[in-house]
Amino acid sequence: MIEIRRIDAQRKRDIRLPNEPFSLFGRFEVRYQDGKWSHALKKFAPEDVREMRFPDENYGFDQMRDSVFLGAYENDQCVGLAILQPGFFKYMYLYDLKVCGAQRGQGIGKMLIQAAGAVARESGYRGLYTQGQDDNPGACLFYLSAGFEIGGLDTHVYRGTAQEGKADVLFYRDCVEGDHA
Repeated sequence: MIEIRRIDAQRKRDIRLPNEPFSLFGRFEVRYQDGKWSHALKKFAPEDVREMRFPDENYGFDQMRDSVFLGAYENDQCVGLAILQPGFFKYMYLYDLKVCGAQRGQGIGKMLIQAAGAVARESGYRGLYTQGQDDNPGACLFYLSAGFEIGGLDTHVYRGTAQEGKADVLFYRDCVEGDHA
């Protein structure tokens, strides 16, 4: 059984949950027309699908004092992580979200999102915001399935970097009492 709980100083090593590979199987295309966002998934040919793994972060619990860390625990083992940070305006920033590969597809990410929404409400925020790279359609589709809406597209964020040509899709989720991811 999965239990979601805040990670405190006693469990601070859990915030260093390693990243695991994920599939890059297409591009998440976003359009804004007539005041509405829409999206389409452009799937890659099978020979163009590849895996990616983000480098492991070196998160420091004591250095990230403004952050809230939520862990998903199975048999007292951390199998998922959400990191929340103060955000601008009325949305708290979902800085990181990850679930161990063996536990993906079991609803753990959505459980973390629901718990994050409760933290956001308790902290006086309207909801959550985050971003997903347009070449990571799995993440983008996950956020939509977890109740987020597209709220923007940043086409400049990767200019001058090794990831030039990518864009960030911005996602927002209003969190009201009793909602479910």
